[in-house]
Parts: sequence; C-alpha cells; structure tokens
Amino acid sequence: MIKMRDVHKTYVNGVTALNGITIDIDQGEFVYIVGSSGAGKSTFIRLMYREAKPSEGSITINDMDLGSIKKKHVPFLRRDIGVIFQDFKLLPKLTVYENIAFALEVIEESPRSIRKRVMDVLELVGLKNKARFIPDELSGGEQQRVSIARAIVNHPKIVIADEPTGNLDPETSWGIMRIFEEINSRGTTILMATHNREIVNAIKKRVIAIEDGLIVRDEHRGEYGYEV
Repeated sequence: MIKMRDVHKTYVNGVTALNGITIDIDQGEFVYIVGSSGAGKSTFIRLMYREAKPSEGSITINDMDLGSIKKKHVPFLRRDIGVIFQDFKLLPKLTVYENIAFALEVIEESPRSIRKRVMDVLELVGLKNKARFIPDELSGGEQQRVSIARAIVNHPKIVIADEPTGNLDPETSWGIMRIFEEINSRGTTILMATHNREIVNAIKKRVIAIEDGLIVRDEHRGEYGYEV
C-alpha cells in the first residue's frame, strides 16, 4: 500500500531531514512513528500526504507515485488520506457539523449523504450531541475528536496523525487512542507520529523509530525505547 524507496529530503536551507528511508506499510496496519525532536518524523509524515516532495527516491501510495503526480491531482490523492493535526485546524466560525460536512461538500456529495455520514462519524467519536457547537465551545479533547471525525468522514484508506495527543491531558489522550483503535479495526491504516511513550508501550503496535533521518528500528508490537 505504502512503499518508500531510498527517500531523501533536503530543504532549501540545506537541512537534511531524511537520509535514505526504505519502508513498506500494508493496508490495515497501525504504525507509530517515534524519535527525538528533529529526527525527521514530521517530514516523514508530510511526505505521505504530499505536503512535501522527496528530494530523491520514490514514494508510492496505492500505486500512485507521489514524486511525479501533478499538483492538480494531489486533491484526488488526499481523498484516500485523512490527516489529523496536533493543533486541530478547525474552522473557528463553523459549527462542528459544518466543519465535518465541509470535507464532503468540496467533493459535491449530496446533502442527504452528507448528513448521514457526518452524523455517523459524530456518533463514532461520541459528539453527536455537540453538532451545533462551534470549536471555542468545546474542550481540547472534543476539538481533537472533531478533527478525527473530519479526517475519516470520506472513508479514507489511510489516516495520518501528527502528535494527535500532544496537547491533551492523559485521560483525554486514552480516549482519543480508543477511537484510533476502533478506526483501525475497521481496516483503515493508521500512521501516528508521537512522543507519548506511555501510549506506545501500552497499546502495542508496529513501531518505526527515526533518528537523524534514518530508520533505526522497525518492530511489530514494539515499545518506544527512545529518549525524547
């Protein structure tokens, strides 16, 4: 499903973030991306949804070469990829319902389909009773659940989460992880960059550790094992 072959990424300022990454990730896997700050985790994640392009090497997702696809085709790639950010990135003037529905409106889903799918994902994340709230009326954990709902409403094959529990308290973080486990149990591939060793060590999934732009460890049902 995801294939990276000898991927390098050097930014215009001369900083090399990745220095030869080769990896395969299969459909339905749950993968933690771990490592110290500045190790290359965020670049690894950004390459996956074509926010950045590799300087060398190839990245293929669902047989689509991310290094060569035209800019106009990137939105089609992203229909199969849901992205969740640490800072939520919700539209502040829209309601919870409208924030999630927006992802379907841009691909011209019917109003009837939009309503059903939005309410289905709100039920999954436990926010069906908050559909008419705006983001400022929600807690941080609730806002993150809205961002998860928005990311999965298109039924993507892959969900990418960049430090999704980084700004949340421990109890809320565990609730968010239970949602990720449920999404994964339905066959969606999860890639999650995280510093949270407690979660990684408790909910054992595949762990890919990146240091100095290189994969230094790749273990199924591994533990964090690295200082942050």
